[in-house]
Amino acid sequence: MGSRRTVYLLAAGAAAAALAAALVAFSLLRTEEAPAAAVAGMDEVTQMLDGVPQSGVVLGRDDAPVTLVEYGDIQCGHCRHFAQDAFPHLVWDYVREGHLKIEFRGLHFIGADSEKALRAALAAGEQDRLWHVLDLLFYSQGPPNTGWVSDQLLRSIGAAVPGVDVERMLADMDSAAVSERIAADAQAAQRAQVPGTPYFELGRTGEELEPFEPQSLSADAFRPVLDELLGR
Repeated sequence: MGSRRTVYLLAAGAAAAALAAALVAFSLLRTEEAPAAAVAGMDEVTQMLDGVPQSGVVLGRDDAPVTLVEYGDIQCGHCRHFAQDAFPHLVWDYVREGHLKIEFRGLHFIGADSEKALRAALAAGEQDRLWHVLDLLFYSQGPPNTGWVSDQLLRSIGAAVPGVDVERMLADMDSAAVSERIAADAQAAQRAQVPGTPYFELGRTGEELEPFEPQSLSADAFRPVLDELLGR
């Protein structure tokens, strides 16, 4: 009886182990097959910026005849409005055509989440992907300084951007290059006496840019001035 019981227990144990192994394998398979978490705006941003040259904080061709500078805080609601209303039209109608380049100068006066988001965007700029990360952060913008700029969000956004080394991006957030850019942009904002964000400077490339205060943050508020500068 004892021998038969031992055989039974061994068999039962083997069956349980096999079942457990099968469940683990199935779980791993499901994990490998599961799609990456969707990031808000990923398809729109990827399509809009596909093939558009980026160099650090600049979007567009070096030889574009007109330059637009944007001072912005990633927690600023009006900056988000510009990013989602006017900016896509400017990219499709002017930047992609080689007529305009846009430079971002980031500020973080709203608070801690502003600086963390800005550092992530500038770190992506070290890989010439600032504008992807910047736009995706605007899509994910939450209430100011609630911790919405989480490490998980930054990892998800970095992973969603084609060509970004996520670990490098996260490491570069505290790099000297990023800190120097933040300081330089803050000094530029002080010299320009930027009263709030978004704030714009506009003009012909290579010449002194002038402050530009659009009547609204729609693309139609930018078109007449851009077309005049382009001699249309």
